[in-house]
Amino acid sequence: MKLAFFGGIYNNYLALEEAIRDARARGAEQLFCLGDLGAFGPHPDRVFPLLYENNIQVVQGNYDNSIGNDFKDCQCGYTDPRDNYFAQISYEYTYQNTSRLNREWMRQLPAEIRFEIGGQRLLLCHGSPRKTNEFLWESTTSTHFLEKLADDHQAEILLGTHTGLHWERELSQGRRFINVGVLGRPENDGTTNVWYTLLTLSGSQCQVEFIPIEYDHLRLAREMKDESLPDEFIETILTGWWTTCLEVLPGRERRVGQF
Repeated sequence: MKLAFFGGIYNNYLALEEAIRDARARGAEQLFCLGDLGAFGPHPDRVFPLLYENNIQVVQGNYDNSIGNDFKDCQCGYTDPRDNYFAQISYEYTYQNTSRLNREWMRQLPAEIRFEIGGQRLLLCHGSPRKTNEFLWESTTSTHFLEKLADDHQAEILLGTHTGLHWERELSQGRRFINVGVLGRPENDGTTNVWYTLLTLSGSQCQVEFIPIEYDHLRLAREMKDESLPDEFIETILTGWWTTCLEVLPGRERRVGQF
């Protein structure tokens, strides 16, 4: 069985369209989104029909929880004033441009999704199984900690997102942790593509593929400009380099970027 997992959409409905098309072409039988439907990009309400029409099961991210419950900020987990400044611009734009019905739908999303295939228990969450907005970075998250999460939450395969960077780690007893990446913006590597994860399960075997997605990023940038979103956001879409949300990055992850 093939399963596709999309991380933060961040209003990037154009990338979501391409990811759905690509996943179906690769034989994905079920599609999942691990939360953060809004933020960063334009036209939030264009994401929801794609989710509904393609029967995509969705985990509630911190953004979805905030917008669904009419909170004042995104609960993104930033501590730097500059990061929080841009996060607030993004949040207020998304909230104001998301319909009441879609906000109500987000409020009811589950914090996690669990199911079993071939004796393997899968747990889908946003940040981590213990905290929706927890950042699990590859360079700073120990294998011992991931083993404990798998033990405590009784899962062979843990899948999350939130950091914006895809990675995976094999654990003991054939278990895995997988950060599925995001569709909303590029990975701070100087390329404009975004990423999703394709999982192939066969008995006790698990194959993980990180799939790059090319989409019409120039159109997205034009629409962001038309919506008066910050130039810093648009620059990231056009160049592949993060210009905001940088202070939260650990040293190793930040050094590969331009800023």
